[in-house]
Amino acid sequence: MSSIIIKNATIVNEGRQQVADILIKDGFIEKIDGQINTPADKEINAEGLHLFPGCIDDQVHFREPGLTHKGNIASESRAAVAGGITSFMEMPNTVPNTLTQQLLQDKYDIAAKSSPANYSFFMGASNDNLDEVLRTDAKNVCGVKVFMGSSTGNMLVDNPTTLEHLFAQSPMLIATHCEDEATIKSNLGHYKQLLGDNIPVKLHPKIRSAEACYLSSLMAIELAKKHNTRLHILHISTAKETHLFSNDIPLAEKRITAEACIHHLWFTDADYEEKGNLIKWNPAVKTEQDRDEILKAVLDGHIDIIATDHAPHTIEEKAQPYLQAPSGGPLVQHALPAMLELYHHGKITLEQIAEKMAHNVATIFQIEKRGFIREGYWADLALVNLNNPWQVNKSNILYKCGWSPFEGSTFKAKVVSTIVSGNLAYENGSLTNEKSGQRMTFTR
Repeated sequence: MSSIIIKNATIVNEGRQQVADILIKDGFIEKIDGQINTPADKEINAEGLHLFPGCIDDQVHFREPGLTHKGNIASESRAAVAGGITSFMEMPNTVPNTLTQQLLQDKYDIAAKSSPANYSFFMGASNDNLDEVLRTDAKNVCGVKVFMGSSTGNMLVDNPTTLEHLFAQSPMLIATHCEDEATIKSNLGHYKQLLGDNIPVKLHPKIRSAEACYLSSLMAIELAKKHNTRLHILHISTAKETHLFSNDIPLAEKRITAEACIHHLWFTDADYEEKGNLIKWNPAVKTEQDRDEILKAVLDGHIDIIATDHAPHTIEEKAQPYLQAPSGGPLVQHALPAMLELYHHGKITLEQIAEKMAHNVATIFQIEKRGFIREGYWADLALVNLNNPWQVNKSNILYKCGWSPFEGSTFKAKVVSTIVSGNLAYENGSLTNEKSGQRMTFTR
């Protein structure tokens, strides 16, 4: 690994900003000081630019193996790095589902050969693979994923006995997708009776309703409290759910944590008219009040982190009628620029962005030596120009699916360079090192 010196950067880290130099050597941050004169293989002039800890996305679907017409680990991690995301944790609803230790290892093997970003993969839980789940190595795997809503095909865990055993015995953090299946089926049946198969996408938040989300999240929290499980609830989408979480406990001591996603912080049900299925996600994008309350919960500490739930589909798949169109959309390339746009609108500070997209993710998952700009830590960094407007269009979208729900939007802030594990992985619009990513480890 080469050495890099970053000069005169405005470092955004741990609740403050400071102008300093950073020396990177052999993958790690060796020194942070007001002025460093040590020679390095590469010097980056960062005067006037802001340096963030690289974002850590705890929820992505990169579609490999089995669904690679939508995306793969190489293509989607490239897009992530271009967006300042230096590390990702990928979900198990690939084909086949990641329900055995061998299938989990297969994904790590793919990433080791192809990912420019650091990586980890969730072990998937089903109704009948508890023995495999219990074999998961807590020091080398980010967590166990439990789908408590059938968003993703065949991975719904709805057996009460299985859930009890999972929450009682899991060797590590359990991350849950929470939507109550019975409520969703009832809502869908109601609208099918009224409208047949001609249901418009604007009814998606009525079908996958706030009540469905709340009931399932409440159930997960009750199970976690009963068994003292380390629970992390993904993609909170309703104002009502935010009140289920605490903000009066130090983060490192929390047993129950929560995540908000970019789309639930940006879009509302008013956007279905223009965007249609392009903003069809599970859980659904809901009301303006929900969006605003989720952001408030992020800012006041009821919700701990911001992620993407990046889930690409082809534009042809999304163009199908509502009932056939899959849920999910690509977001990793545009997550940090979108949050920086909210900063420009006065809705969040730069320090809070670093906290929610890097520091807190590292703390919640106990990631080893990542998520902070500290001497002795891995050099995972995103260098940003806060005032370099650019428009999202097909010529600069890197997702394999070739589209973005932000297409046509102009962002004021632009990622200039991304450093992953001490390697300059992205610079001025070009990816420079295809295999810089490392497997993340965890201090458990």
